[in-house]
Amino acid sequence: MTNNNHMLPVGYMYKTVKTKPDWIKTHRVDDVYSVSCCVSTDFMDDWINQWKHNGYWLFNSAQDIEEIAKNNNISLKDMTLFFYCSYQYQWNELDKKWTNFEPDIAFETHIIMPDKAELQGYDVVSFIGENSAGCSPLSCNQMADKLIVNNHCLLNDFDETKAYIESGIFNSCEPGPYRILAVYRIM
Repeated sequence: MTNNNHMLPVGYMYKTVKTKPDWIKTHRVDDVYSVSCCVSTDFMDDWINQWKHNGYWLFNSAQDIEEIAKNNNISLKDMTLFFYCSYQYQWNELDKKWTNFEPDIAFETHIIMPDKAELQGYDVVSFIGENSAGCSPLSCNQMADKLIVNNHCLLNDFDETKAYIESGIFNSCEPGPYRILAVYRIM
């Protein structure tokens, strides 16, 4: 994993990765690795009601998800396991500045780092309730058609991603605040 002092580990999620939806027109996208569950869905619709997530509203380990899946007769066989790190600040579009955010202290947050993970790119995600991930403008709002994204509908460069947010290019997409999440695929 890439070591970036500005990125915080925030947790894991199994997802059913979907191919590019028809509304994304760019030929660069093959599938969607977005943190949002709007296109590539989370392993379970109501995983929040299992109350096993961490303070970042993800999971501390893959084993936590696997236990929930087993208890609910959900097969993870055809799903992809992702690990996420977040930029330590979130963008407040109203004040046009980066602000701190913290994990929800009501939930235990002790993230187990993965042994082997490969960076796939960076996603921009709205956190309107400042808990679980909302939409990703890249896939949900077709910004992938306007920006240069990779084949997984993610941006390749952290500094470029940060500059896009600061430029206001996402302001007409989803309500913020916005966070930058590094998307790692567990190998």
